[in-house]
Amino acid sequence: MTNINLKGQHILVTGASDGIGKSVAEYLMRSGAKLAVHYNRNQKSAIELVQQFDNGSKAFQADLSVEKEVIKLFDDVASYFGRIDAIVLNAGVFISHSTNQNVDDWYKTWKKTISINLDAVGLLTKMGIDHFRNHKDGRFVYIGSRAVFRGETEEYLAYAASKGGLTSLARSVARSFGKENIKSFIVSPGFTRTQMAESFIEVYGEKRVLNEIALNNLTRPEDLAPLIALMCSGLMDHATGATIDVNAGSHIR
Repeated sequence: MTNINLKGQHILVTGASDGIGKSVAEYLMRSGAKLAVHYNRNQKSAIELVQQFDNGSKAFQADLSVEKEVIKLFDDVASYFGRIDAIVLNAGVFISHSTNQNVDDWYKTWKKTISINLDAVGLLTKMGIDHFRNHKDGRFVYIGSRAVFRGETEEYLAYAASKGGLTSLARSVARSFGKENIKSFIVSPGFTRTQMAESFIEVYGEKRVLNEIALNNLTRPEDLAPLIALMCSGLMDHATGATIDVNAGSHIR
């Protein structure tokens, strides 16, 4: 394990009970950070993760599609820790909604995807900026997507659009608030072996996904964790605004 020292840091990770978020949360805690482990439904996984380390971390529940729950999440985390040093904006949905659907059904999925993947991120960003200004320091890590740069299949238009908005937001934060010691980074995964990606694999098959990448195996959640820890550590501050691709060579810019 790479030795990244995060001792003394308090970090909020959204969507931390499964997939990429869980692997990131585990790595950050092993590196010494105390975490706010956000979850929506998987309380058991979130609590087990906190109990595994027993270091003052805590699980927090919130449905990120509900504005008041997003606000309460941030306020509760800030109250519990007193200070938040970094926010990893990982939570997201990847819901198929083919253009062959009727308009009402298609738009329902669009609105749900945007509300979780972008609206909640925007709200947490605003609250995070206020908090970081008060403490004169802070870092955002946004989990974007390869889809921003190469597009996505027609079933996932909302997902691609939401991640495009997230990426532009992250870059704007970096440019706008660097003088206030607020940094912002984007990690842009391709297909990662998580439950969220399984729906695509079930439809199109694993062979199709493997044929798109340059390596022999799909990216795993734990492949992203060291990079995110490095961004939280302060050792990458002069890369603020940067997007780092982690997509097994499936899209090289």
